Amino acid sequence: MGNFVTTHDGTGIYYKDWGTGRPVVFSHGWPLNADAWDDQLHLVASNGYRAIAHDRRGHGRSDQPWNGNDMDTYADDLAQLIEQLDLHDAVLVGHSTGGGEVTRYIGRHGTSRIAKVVLLGAVPPLMLKTDTNPQGLPIEAFDAIRSGVSADRSQFYKELSLPFYGFNRPGATVSQGMSDAFWLQSMQVGLKGALDCIRAFSETDFTADLGRFDVPTFIAHGDDDQIVPIVAAALESAKIVKDAVLKVYPGAPHGLVGAFKDEFNADLLRFLAT
Repeated sequence: MGNFVTTHDGTGIYYKDWGTGRPVVFSHGWPLNADAWDDQLHLVASNGYRAIAHDRRGHGRSDQPWNGNDMDTYADDLAQLIEQLDLHDAVLVGHSTGGGEVTRYIGRHGTSRIAKVVLLGAVPPLMLKTDTNPQGLPIEAFDAIRSGVSADRSQFYKELSLPFYGFNRPGATVSQGMSDAFWLQSMQVGLKGALDCIRAFSETDFTADLGRFDVPTFIAHGDDDQIVPIVAAALESAKIVKDAVLKVYPGAPHGLVGAFKDEFNADLLRFLAT
């Protein structure tokens, strides 16, 4: 059956819980699930930490409700997980959309149970281009994602894995296995949840939430991220979060792969230990 917590609206949220020690809670990107974090879960659990990762509602093995596929509810789901497992002194690690989830969690629930935060290739403060966010991506970019998912989501996810991992760059070492795993996880997302989440990750403004951060924060981002461009993301978040440590990985894509994965893993362990 696996591990589940039940949220306020009755949604079952699946989670993995490996190892013992200080809890490190991982939030995944769209359209994946907790499996995307397996390498890091195994890494931290093997180094004396308790590694926890959940499938966001609508994704993976969690329930697929019609409602609640929005950033406030994602954050509240995370809060339910943290509270029902009675976690304290936890480290939150969010990638991409998961970085938004973590950020909105702090905006809504504070840091009484949180010791540190890691934002990796994260969507905050705002992905969408607006008059006050000129570096963002135009709405047409997200409309194209919606169209692709609606028309032929299986083919769309197959193609999305290439820029996600930088496999479309000249000289890239392409792993068909990683692309296949990306597709497999993506196909577990319900269509309603997938479409709603596009709006959630692209149109949610996290500026005020970032201003509530009051714990050590590590912001990590590849400067060749084709999914969440660094210019409107990490570079801006690092200006808002007090005393944040920003690390830019030259040439690195959105997804953790190859040398980028190895370097981030080492940085993650170092940040956890300090």
